[in-house]
Amino acid sequence: MHIRDLPHPDPGVPDVRTGGAFLRWLCAQQLGGQLSALAWGLLNIGAIAASPLPVGLAVQAVVDRDGRRMLLAGGLVLALGLLIAVGGVMLHRAAVTNWITAVARMQQLLARKTTELGSAMTRRVAAGEIAAVSTGDLEKIGWFVEALSRFGAAALTTVGVCVALVCYQPALGVLVALGVPVLALAVLPLLPPAIRRADAQRDKAGRATELASDTVAGLRVLRGIGGEELFLGRYRSASQEVRRAAVRSARMWSLIAAVQVLLPGLLLLAVVWYGARLALDGAIAVGDLVALYSAVTFLLFPLRHFEEIAQAYAFAKPSANRTARVLAQRRPAGGLAGDRTAAPTGDLHDPVSGLTAAAGRLTAVVCGDPDAAGRLAEHLGGHPPSADDGSGPGGPPSVVLGGTPLDDLPREAARRAVLVQDKDPMLLSGTLGELLDVPASGRVGAAAALAAAECGDVLTALAQASADDSGDPMRAHITERGRSLSGGQRQRLALARSLVTDPEVLVLDEPTSAVDAHTEARIAEGLRDLRSGRTTVVLTSSPLLLDRADQVVFLQEGKVAARATHRELLLQHSAYRAVVTRAPDPEPAMSAGQTEERA
Repeated sequence: MHIRDLPHPDPGVPDVRTGGAFLRWLCAQQLGGQLSALAWGLLNIGAIAASPLPVGLAVQAVVDRDGRRMLLAGGLVLALGLLIAVGGVMLHRAAVTNWITAVARMQQLLARKTTELGSAMTRRVAAGEIAAVSTGDLEKIGWFVEALSRFGAAALTTVGVCVALVCYQPALGVLVALGVPVLALAVLPLLPPAIRRADAQRDKAGRATELASDTVAGLRVLRGIGGEELFLGRYRSASQEVRRAAVRSARMWSLIAAVQVLLPGLLLLAVVWYGARLALDGAIAVGDLVALYSAVTFLLFPLRHFEEIAQAYAFAKPSANRTARVLAQRRPAGGLAGDRTAAPTGDLHDPVSGLTAAAGRLTAVVCGDPDAAGRLAEHLGGHPPSADDGSGPGGPPSVVLGGTPLDDLPREAARRAVLVQDKDPMLLSGTLGELLDVPASGRVGAAAALAAAECGDVLTALAQASADDSGDPMRAHITERGRSLSGGQRQRLALARSLVTDPEVLVLDEPTSAVDAHTEARIAEGLRDLRSGRTTVVLTSSPLLLDRADQVVFLQEGKVAARATHRELLLQHSAYRAVVTRAPDPEPAMSAGQTEERA
């Protein structure tokens, strides 16, 4: 595959049983590229390996004063030089292509997995691990893929040179043939401790970076409480730990480098000493000695590839394990209704909590715990609850929409049916028009959605900042994550984007937590009117939103405790009243048996 053909039409289904299995699958996916790089590597390294022959021929021609053989040697050197240049350029081109295409394939696999799991990804895998996989780990795996073909060419060429030396000069050839494997394997025992020290250094550097970023982000608060020197001292201590870890890692890698210089040097000395004795005894000619010396010197060149592939594999194996662990995450979909393309309609029911949102109505849900509300919102969107939800070893039951479990729907159909907007929605960089250009039913226009989300002041501010001075807010640029906007403005634009999509079921988690009360009241009215006839679930504790809901469901410990209108629950349920009014519950609700005992 050529780089111009990226991205891959289909990155494939990886083998994620182990890191080794994933590496084998990755290399098999680009077998043609590896074979191409191997062929160019054989041309390049083979030409280098053949260079001692014309050198020895030229030396012997000088000794014998043979001009014709000197010209022949010069022609061979020129031809081999051209082959080395062409093979080197094409080998580098093919190897880098393998590296880029392999990294692109892994990036597409990670992007597909992230799209499949959504926000549930960070609940299953730590965000730091995902970041490490998508940056450093892919680079290490790409290094192994790139070095593999060069190693193969070097190994085949080395075997050929050793066989030729044994045939040409058996005694000297056997010495070289026995010494080369020893040199190739000598550094292997030193690699595991070196890699452990390098990993420890990266971990300490990551913690120091995290501490520095936290300190910078909270600098204003730290100055207010006089904590600058305290955190500065912590950072000094962390940076010194990084320095000590870096020194320990450098010592091990310097030892490996010293071994790589010492052992080949000893072999070369042994070959020169033995070859000189043979030349003095008249067993070989001077030109043959030069050719043998040059051949042994060449063998030091592929040894670097042996050491490189050992290092690359040692770094790539744990990276492949982490990558395989991320890619092994699965969305629990049975696929029983995999042939359906239309999204189902009807009531939305969650068997875990007992929540039922009536079709075509606005249902408000009060949890009291923001984290529990976030988990419920994710579950309503088709993601399973966390492992500690007590749902049993068989797995939690799926949310049901109109009698059809979401897990039995194709992913595309499930996402057309239910849209979840979390409490911290993401705004990507681009114009406002691009922000609202999302897959939608077409029933709700951008103007109506912006009006329902009370984005009038946002449009005015964007119109003043439009890039082309046209005054058109739809052409105004929104910075990454909407950093140029206030929290309330970002929240309202995200709500407008969700309203434009117009899904069958819209789940909103605290959609008005960053706006003032007057704006919140108007948003509640606009949301109710615009979503009329559509199922809407709002997780909130705001009385303004609760008062305009058709039904309010109160959850305690993840289960439905009461359902009624907002005003009825205020009168009948003290725990609900305590959550909504932010007042302590004077007396916990008692069961009928407890009431009789008190009487």
